[in-house]
Amino acid sequence: MSAAAARRRKQLAARASAENQDLVAQQLEKILAQEADMDEATAYEALQLAQSQVRKKVNRAEFASACDLAYSTSLNLLKKNRVSVASQLLALLVQVLRETHTEETETWIARLVELQEAHSQAMEASSGSMPDQEANRLHRLQCDWLRACASWSSDLGTVKYGHNQLQQMLGEQCWKLSLMETDEEEVMDLKCDAVQHMVCAEQPNMIVAWLETLPAPTDEETAQGHTCPPALRDALLTRALLLCCALENLRDANILIKAFIEKVENRDVKELSASYTNKEDGKAPSHVIFGSMLLRVCEKDSRTGPLFSWLLRSFKRELDRLHKPQVALGYTTKIGKSYFNIQPPPSMLNMVENMMGMMGGGGMGGGMNPAMMQAAMAQMQQGGMM
Repeated sequence: MSAAAARRRKQLAARASAENQDLVAQQLEKILAQEADMDEATAYEALQLAQSQVRKKVNRAEFASACDLAYSTSLNLLKKNRVSVASQLLALLVQVLRETHTEETETWIARLVELQEAHSQAMEASSGSMPDQEANRLHRLQCDWLRACASWSSDLGTVKYGHNQLQQMLGEQCWKLSLMETDEEEVMDLKCDAVQHMVCAEQPNMIVAWLETLPAPTDEETAQGHTCPPALRDALLTRALLLCCALENLRDANILIKAFIEKVENRDVKELSASYTNKEDGKAPSHVIFGSMLLRVCEKDSRTGPLFSWLLRSFKRELDRLHKPQVALGYTTKIGKSYFNIQPPPSMLNMVENMMGMMGGGGMGGGMNPAMMQAAMAQMQQGGMM
């Protein structure tokens, strides 16, 4: 075959490929342009066409066009209440955003917010006809998608742990999902994640609004030496305050504790304060007083390190009974290092830094490897840090 014939064959193949791609694009546009309700089979056809087109655009280095197509098709499917199919394309969208190193922009943040709102509206519109199990599955998939979005933002944006709006949406999604779950362990993981992501979103008043919905501590939960976990609202308050301090955001920590005292705490704060060091009244040290004292200590200079260590020892039983206490240990370790130059063992410091890095979209409720954390706790106890 001559060189001219070979070139001609390549030209014809390229033209045929382009025409075929045009037909795929036209078919996708035709499906999405339908104003009538879209059935599941048609939605799945649109998904396959869109996935094919997105991948082809990525292979041709048409990165912006690939991301735009994934976004617009996902939005169209959500507006037609095809949430299950749209979830698959949403996953592809965030995957392509990361693969193509698409930088975070305000336009993309606005688009992701729009997709989340469309998802919520579609789920609400389908609530009457969708089984609870399927709704739970789709809410969980959306939670995973938002984690991936926050992770992308953390890596390619300007905010260390991801854009505040993404963190807020992720926190809200975790809390919503926690209200649907029945497994106690899952519920606690999700509520802890929700509060921690809302701390990263710098929305302390949202946390207070959630804590207002939770029951007050029982006599059993506040008894001295109690073996049950602390009251949920107290435990979430302490976890949020510890994370605020670990992130060196004392502004939001103060907003949180003040709003909690004003709107949530129904016990006399002066009595709680007097009870904190009274070992004869049969009451465990209160979380709201621990939080208040923690903030005052952190606002001082590094010479108050011994007071910080005393505060941790006085509250150790409560911290040990928090859900996944290794996470709280990580926060207190970070606080000790940041404010008081209390140096943990090198292995512990590396694990704490890894744990803090998980906040860019990673679930924090599950914490780190328990065996590794137990070894680190033993090292800290031998070194007199607890």
